[in-house]
Amino acid sequence: MNEFPSKQSVIDAVLEGIKMAKENYFFWTNDRLFLSYGPNKIITIHVAQALGKLKEAPEVFIDATVADILRCSLPDRKAFPEYMQKMGLKQSVFNITLDERFPHENDNDSISRVIISIKNGVRNVKNEYSKEVERLCKMLSPDDPSLSKLDYALFAFYADLTEGARKKLGARVPKIVESFDRVVANFPNLQSSFHTIGIKQVLEAGEWSAGVYEISPKDNFSGRQGALNGCLKKS
Repeated sequence: MNEFPSKQSVIDAVLEGIKMAKENYFFWTNDRLFLSYGPNKIITIHVAQALGKLKEAPEVFIDATVADILRCSLPDRKAFPEYMQKMGLKQSVFNITLDERFPHENDNDSISRVIISIKNGVRNVKNEYSKEVERLCKMLSPDDPSLSKLDYALFAFYADLTEGARKKLGARVPKIVESFDRVVANFPNLQSSFHTIGIKQVLEAGEWSAGVYEISPKDNFSGRQGALNGCLKKS
């Protein structure tokens, strides 16, 4: 069995994937369109590629279902229907799932470790984003995280604004993070952390940023790392 990559290396790879998606999309459109005008899958594919290049590469799956993830993370592989009913989880997908990499004996022995939601064009506090953060929390067995093999969950996003935008990202992103914090506060056994590349300027065009909101059990918490201050730093 291969060693699973560290949380920080996964987060760094997610941010690198978003940056590569932005750079490629700018090139493809001859610097005329921001990435937020592109489909969400552009970011998902670039992030999956970055994760696949990790030295300790996990198994990377795109659009794995809630049922499959729970089946591969709960102690009892047959308990996922009851768990979904208990937590109010509907059958749907997560953009990326990371599993342990090892020689499989059958199609039912995978072990899911990380779930990732990826959103494009995140600029404002929206109920749909808070609902997604809540869904991530519920997947982590919040009543007793020790009963799940999932280590943590990530909400990754890209944001950009044109030069004439009245309210800049430095004011918008902290409000988005605060709305996520309010959701996680409803789950006493979970904590959160925000990681960002900061705000980048595009000459005579506008600004953009990439962020990763991490949710993890309290005994697996990596710390806030002063990332909210990084939101306000431009380069």
